[in-house]
Amino acid sequence: MVIHSLSGLPAFAAYFATAVAFCILYLVVYMRITPHDEYDLIVKEHNASAALALGLSLVGFAIALASAILHSVNILDCIIWGIVALVVQIIAYYLARLAHPQISEAIRQNAMASALWLGFVSVAAGILSAVCMSP
Repeated sequence: MVIHSLSGLPAFAAYFATAVAFCILYLVVYMRITPHDEYDLIVKEHNASAALALGLSLVGFAIALASAILHSVNILDCIIWGIVALVVQIIAYYLARLAHPQISEAIRQNAMASALWLGFVSVAAGILSAVCMSP
């Protein structure tokens, strides 16, 4: 009975490893495209706005990635839709920045409203892309 229950463990491990790798890739890409240095702001300056914006952005990506995992037929399909989710989140960042051109400077100054705006745009994009991935 236990052996039968664990038969899905290899698939779980493959999808989980893919998800973790995608989250790391997302953070690397996201932190390279933003003009502000999230790492320094969060780790060295304890900037709550940077942490909130980055964290909510990651949540938005994870929501879409979860949908990609749920609706994929295999790992390759998951990877393709994971890339789509990543691209959607990058577009969401630029759209949020289009509406608030000084958003990076505001986050550097620890402006919570700007961080919330960016974070919620990211979460909304993640929810919408997740729903659009379902058949």
